[in-house]
Amino acid sequence: MQITKQLKINRTEQLDKLAHEAGIVYSQTLVYFRRILRKKDIWLTKTSMQKLVRNANLQSQTVQGITDIFYDNIASWRQLRKTNPAARMPKKRRWYFVVPYKSSAIRVRDGKLILSNGKVSDPLVIDWAFGLPEFVRISFDGKSYVVNAVYTIETPEVSPIGATAGIDLGEIHLAAANIGEQTVIINGRALRSKRRYQNKVKGKFQKRLSKHKKGSRKHRQINRKKKQVLKRIDNQIKDIEHKQTAKLVYSLKENGVKTAAIGDVRNIRQNVDYGKEANQKIHQMPTGKVRAMIEYKCAKHGIETVVIDEAYSTRTCPKCLKVNAKPKDRNYKCGACGFVYHRDGVGAINIRQKQMYREYAPVVGVMAPPVGIRYHA
Repeated sequence: MQITKQLKINRTEQLDKLAHEAGIVYSQTLVYFRRILRKKDIWLTKTSMQKLVRNANLQSQTVQGITDIFYDNIASWRQLRKTNPAARMPKKRRWYFVVPYKSSAIRVRDGKLILSNGKVSDPLVIDWAFGLPEFVRISFDGKSYVVNAVYTIETPEVSPIGATAGIDLGEIHLAAANIGEQTVIINGRALRSKRRYQNKVKGKFQKRLSKHKKGSRKHRQINRKKKQVLKRIDNQIKDIEHKQTAKLVYSLKENGVKTAAIGDVRNIRQNVDYGKEANQKIHQMPTGKVRAMIEYKCAKHGIETVVIDEAYSTRTCPKCLKVNAKPKDRNYKCGACGFVYHRDGVGAINIRQKQMYREYAPVVGVMAPPVGIRYHA
């Protein structure tokens, strides 16, 4: 599997020049492609384009990498057009662009990452505490340059012997995991608070934008500020999601889990009206992103993940299997046997039982109180 190491570096004249040369290459590729298509009705292949586009200030493999990105964009557009006929082919030229480096242009020596830029330009040298990457991409985030280095690591083999965990994804709590008698709940209140703040910020900026003509200097100024603020909030949200899912996977590893069953909530938004406020919360649930984070982090530790149907998992009593009404608060209470437990914990228990026995099965023994994990910035 592949992992990415990320490093932020200060803006320099050399980096600006490389990004500008990359923008020239991307714009040339774009212009050649559209012009030949318009005048000759010929869909120029990537191989032909790479023979056509040259730049003496960049390494040849870097130029090819930029062309690869353009043709990846074309492929995405063609795929999107199948479901959205209004989708448009890439047409915007770039003054700056990302700078990709392939393995032939990458060296690591004496704690330095050395990136070749051909015979004309000096190599880019960066302080580096990691090993030799397979691929490097440098981009600008508005304040500084970001170096993304890709490594391929061996995925640990999944052992068939080990504990099984059930994971229930939610809106208030990011996830609840049951490992036998123990249940771990990842608190999501910090994320919900950040989402609410994000919605308020969007509303305030939209109100300000509506007072100015689109395309005017003031409109562009407000829109630029809006993007800056929302990007900062997005980074804070990503930090919460990464840290909380990492804690969850670490707890699974500590308990010897080898198989993690994740409840499938991909269709929760379809054909259901929860009300205006609830609809916004449901549509902003990061369940898909959280599931992807859990899956790749589990793979790094040799934990197999499977996605299973979680229908009625939070309504079925783990003790007597009676299907009760949907709980109105965070506690579940069975009307038949009196079993009381955390609502998300009940879902995780039933998902685990279904993974182990292919159907909901009653648990044996006393369940320990859930353990909560909070986010710390």
